[in-house]
Amino acid sequence: MRPLFLFALLLSSSSVTHAQDLAVVGAKVYASPTATPVDDATIVIRAGKIVAVGKHVSVPAGVKTLPCADCVVFAGFWNTHVHFMEAKGMDASSQPADKLTRQVQEMVTLSGFTTVVDTASFPDITVSLRRRIESGEVLGPRIYTAGVGLFPPHALPYYIKGLPPELLAQLPQPDTPAEAAEDVRKNIAAGSDIVKLFTGSIVEPEHIVPMPVDIATAAVAVGHEHGQLVFAHTTNLAGTRVAMQSGVDVLAHAPEVVEEIDDNLLHQMVALHMSMIPTLKLFSRDSNIAGIRAEVFKFHQFGGVLMFGTDTGFLQDYDVKEEYHQLALAGFSYYDVLAMLTTAPAQRFHVADQEGSIAVGKKGDLTVLSADPASDPLAFAKVRYAIREGKVIASAATTASGK
Repeated sequence: MRPLFLFALLLSSSSVTHAQDLAVVGAKVYASPTATPVDDATIVIRAGKIVAVGKHVSVPAGVKTLPCADCVVFAGFWNTHVHFMEAKGMDASSQPADKLTRQVQEMVTLSGFTTVVDTASFPDITVSLRRRIESGEVLGPRIYTAGVGLFPPHALPYYIKGLPPELLAQLPQPDTPAEAAEDVRKNIAAGSDIVKLFTGSIVEPEHIVPMPVDIATAAVAVGHEHGQLVFAHTTNLAGTRVAMQSGVDVLAHAPEVVEEIDDNLLHQMVALHMSMIPTLKLFSRDSNIAGIRAEVFKFHQFGGVLMFGTDTGFLQDYDVKEEYHQLALAGFSYYDVLAMLTTAPAQRFHVADQEGSIAVGKKGDLTVLSADPASDPLAFAKVRYAIREGKVIASAATTASGK
């Protein structure tokens, strides 16, 4: 059994090499999406945990200070849809540590992400990367991983068919519920933390194959038995209905065939306590992007929980500004987006007692910006530092200087 709360405990104990003492001094601090910001505040982190936050906070002797008079500070950002599947990371177990650190910085931490959710990759790669990060050898974020995703029988998406045959052969396409259950168990044994299903697989640009409901249900059942959240790439109405009927927890993307998704269905999804990751940048060049934005905003208006994600790794352009731009176009306020980045994923992953907001006793995970998104939605992308448990894991200044 590997329940999510147990996984969080394991990460907490295994990441002692990240835990450091640090004081961020003189910053504008947003403790949570609903909190009034505090100017000229100080956050003190000892052994990776926040021990003080506010104005007129004294910094204990011997604690390293990070002067931040022109900074805006938030709890560490989450990206709940990435993929560690690019060719340059295939030898994660043996690449030089500094090279891996740079790659991870370029991919996620220089965008402020201190926790990421890998929504399908090859476990030997991602688990190796995570192990090296948790050992302190490589600087990087906290990683949850799905391992390999499960596809409908004989229905791999057209956009991955260019992978080498030996990798394609590793992708499960279970024909029966029993096979699906066993595939999930194999992922769990390999180190996965969530389940990823392709309940609507795009085998050709205009041909979408749904996963049989009994196969999806069997996979979901095993994931839930082990305390794992189940994510699904649904694509259209048929794939979304499979996800709803089988008990999926999170839509890994907004359904992109929006003509079939009506208000009644969105209300049903909310009633089932499903969450959604918009990934609007992925669809930003589609002719129906306005409809996808409207679908996502309605889901939010109806009470649906949204989490931030970019599909980074599948998208090899790591710039996150377009995601923030699309969310602003959809009508989301800065505090809506901040919730997607912080409190919403922490609550969904059952770690809100440790992450997602800035408070005494919580992990010293911080994202430090050089501008305030309250006045500029693209300021979310103006990252100065990513700090994990008191340790700076990415710095824009260091990158700019070439160090």
